[in-house]
Amino acid sequence: MTQETIPAVGIDLGTTYSAVAILDENGNPKTLPNSEGDLTTPSILLFNEQDVVVGHEAEAAKASRYGSIAEYTKRDLGKRSYHKQIEGFEYPPEALLAFILNKLRRDTAQQIGDFKQAVITVPAYFDETRRKATQDAGYLAGLDVLDIINEPTAAALAYGHQQDDGEVNKTVLVYDLGGGTFDVTIVQIENREYRALATDGDVQLGGVDWDQRLVDFLADQCIQQLGQDPRNEPNSTGHLWQVARTLKHSLTEAEEAVATIELQQQTLTITVTRQQFEELTADLLERTRFTTSQTVKAAGLEWSNISHVLLVGGSTRMPAVSQMLQNESQLIPDHSVSPDEAVAHGAALHAGRLLEKLSGRPPSFHVQNVNSHTLGVVGMDPETKRPRTARIIPRNTGLPITARREFRIRPGQESIKLEIVEGESRSPDACESIGTCRIRGIPTPLPDNAAAEVFFKYRDDGRLSVKVRIKGTDIILDNDFIRENTMTQEQLDIWRDYITG
Repeated sequence: MTQETIPAVGIDLGTTYSAVAILDENGNPKTLPNSEGDLTTPSILLFNEQDVVVGHEAEAAKASRYGSIAEYTKRDLGKRSYHKQIEGFEYPPEALLAFILNKLRRDTAQQIGDFKQAVITVPAYFDETRRKATQDAGYLAGLDVLDIINEPTAAALAYGHQQDDGEVNKTVLVYDLGGGTFDVTIVQIENREYRALATDGDVQLGGVDWDQRLVDFLADQCIQQLGQDPRNEPNSTGHLWQVARTLKHSLTEAEEAVATIELQQQTLTITVTRQQFEELTADLLERTRFTTSQTVKAAGLEWSNISHVLLVGGSTRMPAVSQMLQNESQLIPDHSVSPDEAVAHGAALHAGRLLEKLSGRPPSFHVQNVNSHTLGVVGMDPETKRPRTARIIPRNTGLPITARREFRIRPGQESIKLEIVEGESRSPDACESIGTCRIRGIPTPLPDNAAAEVFFKYRDDGRLSVKVRIKGTDIILDNDFIRENTMTQEQLDIWRDYITG
């Protein structure tokens, strides 16, 4: 396969639904159906003895095989294990996501032929550890991950491609409320230059939290009217979640809807109004409003500077979302891109851009992202003698960037240990630990007041690399960057063989 014939593949690896898009012969993105003929694939797994089933069949089994179901796995990325055992086993979250990616890869290959390279999307608010885990999931699924791209940025690419009407200056706020995560990013689009100005979000806020409120409400009704809590039994819990999601979708279209719950050979019918649902979830929506408003301020803008509010993610179909954003921005929210397909389309466009660069052709557009979290190291406050975060790269800094910091070397010191964190707090305990960097082999003797220059390189995709140089010399030291809760290469290879074999 020549460079010119390599397909540009973009994968939206979603918390609740995933999608794959490619560029057609005219360079326009299109979504590929899965083997069942659907444009999206539920990101849910059913472990059936030796088989792992991904998609609708797994979704349908929630009411009968709930203990063998894994879902919302993306929320557990960055942890060592998925939050529950499945049939007595613990699974790394990236391995579970790899099963989903493997199905997407196989279904796509049936239509375009065998391929390896793809761009995978991530929430803009993902930290470095979660980004690494996403790339690892791609590797486990037999993919060569060309890049990872922030979901709101991908949506802005899809929007810009679709709206390429000669207007050269747009400031777009992308409000991305998916099934499991929430992002908001402000993107300046000018002459096919896409520059993120600020980003914020919540990796533990999404449509599933709206579902949870309905689950709890319906369970309370069961307790009051039937004297039983369906959440006490796994399959009843799975059935309740199915009913809640269907109810949520119905309330998007109608002012009221009926939920029917089967419990211990009893049937309970409950009527829920949209107003009740919105009251149950008002605080969740308020969290997104506050974050959105703060992001506008972080970009140094006012709402009057925003030209478009672009809605992405299936959960933006809820009427309350559009109404809240219209009240906040005084703009009519833009629904012009598909909430389910736009992110995959943008990923495919980005993949095409990267393949253009690899083939030596000038890219058709340019992208610059910002980092979503401040990057720093744990140091010691000389006055209080307490640990504190030494900030190195502030959040919303344009990427890529290389930052430098000096550390004094004591006489005879042969190694340095750096604990690297992400977060906005001066207290390391309130930040997210990425891992540790051990710098060994400091040569001795060194002159008095010798220092190690530590360079942090933050790439476009939000991934970090570290290099150390002894100041005043040509010595560059090798270092091991040990990340928290990530698999070794040997473990990755074992899982890759199992998943793709």
